[in-house]
Amino acid sequence: MQSRIQRLAVTVGASLTASALAAGALVALTASSASAATVTLTPTADTRVQSNAASTNYGTSSTLGVDASEVQKTFLKFNITGISGTITSAKLRLHVKNAAGAESTSGGTWRLMSNTTWSETGVTYNNQPAIDGTTLGSIGSVAVNTWYEIDVTDKIPASGVISIGGTSASSNGADFDSRETSLDPQLVITTGTTPTPTPTPTPTPGTDPILVGAGDIASTGSGDNATAALISAMPSSATVFAAGDNAYPDGTLSNYNTNYHPSWGAFKSRTIPAPGNHEYHTTGASGYFDYFGALAGPNRNGWFSKDLGNWHIISLNSEVNMAAGSPQETWLRQDLAANTKPCTLAMWHSPLFTSGSHGPDSSVRPLFQALYDHNADVVVTGHNHNYERFAPMTPSGAVDNTRGIRHFVNGAGGSSHYNFTSVAANSQARNADTYGVLKFTLHSNSYDWEFVPEAGKTYTDSGTTACH
Repeated sequence: MQSRIQRLAVTVGASLTASALAAGALVALTASSASAATVTLTPTADTRVQSNAASTNYGTSSTLGVDASEVQKTFLKFNITGISGTITSAKLRLHVKNAAGAESTSGGTWRLMSNTTWSETGVTYNNQPAIDGTTLGSIGSVAVNTWYEIDVTDKIPASGVISIGGTSASSNGADFDSRETSLDPQLVITTGTTPTPTPTPTPTPGTDPILVGAGDIASTGSGDNATAALISAMPSSATVFAAGDNAYPDGTLSNYNTNYHPSWGAFKSRTIPAPGNHEYHTTGASGYFDYFGALAGPNRNGWFSKDLGNWHIISLNSEVNMAAGSPQETWLRQDLAANTKPCTLAMWHSPLFTSGSHGPDSSVRPLFQALYDHNADVVVTGHNHNYERFAPMTPSGAVDNTRGIRHFVNGAGGSSHYNFTSVAANSQARNADTYGVLKFTLHSNSYDWEFVPEAGKTYTDSGTTACH
């Protein structure tokens, strides 16, 4: 199976040479137009049919598929609406399901269909509509847990309901996530002034920036040594984050020098920190700001931003005023408005969503709202001494697979463990007995995440998601 870093990043019909494709080269197009707008549509219906279950309907299944033996076909329906302006780009995106048997030599051929009246809960192999019409493109060899896309620009209408069908001539076809999952198919449409693209190289596979870290790190135990060893084994170019409560018990300068510095201090010069509630056991979190100095941002207020590759990284302070109109929230909105990077990750200490014993902190919602309003992609927090991953969500906690923010809690940096009290809505992965670091590989328009466990433990969690 291909590594996630080596996944295919080429659209059908893209102007790349065959030799570049063979070499796995990644090319980004930089647009000069600032007036372009992108709308991401998800299916209003999707299903598959199977020849070995000819009368079965799979309309509520989490899996779509294309295969020649047993025959599987996939049907997608989109309602193209809310589009204003000339369509300058349209891409069909599909996510290969992270399940056994999903590695494949054929992601299928995809066509427009004349039939747009089929029902998601009514289609079976016996009564399937014809997959006819314009060929949109084909997907070749695929790997699990990876997004693939087909350029359908100039092949779809500017409005109305369309149907798309997928088939494969290979007996080693592919399984895709359906709209019943958080990785549902997408039709990504960009409108506006047609940009003049200038090819610019992005990092070759294996050199995309890495951001790795945790919160709730160093006390008098050995957990921080275990997590520091994980980071030490990674490339020295990796940027490290420390998401608050970094030095126990009180975040004093002495605590930092005695507990934090002997382990995670090895990465100090390449660390993006954030303060936690234990840092504020000292007035103004003086130990935190004295230890990190300029690395903690200007003005000793606890919020700042920097860029990593195509990503904008923001460190915020959940221990001071975050209300709408506060200095921090006002700064955040201004920072987001000025950001030119396509992908955004923010971190702070206290989580808005959690299943842990420290309940959700609603006071951070204005920060989450500002990030959501500007199409941010990821929020990372700590505070609860465990690991948890949520589905992409709105600030109110509703699943939003179009522009929701994926929320991670990783307080597994080394200072004890907290149990979960109950399972919060839309929690997708949890662990409460393993120290570990959360590693992000920041691609030009997507990210891989991986929870890396301490030596001797086996729990892990990983995946890939496209930027908004």
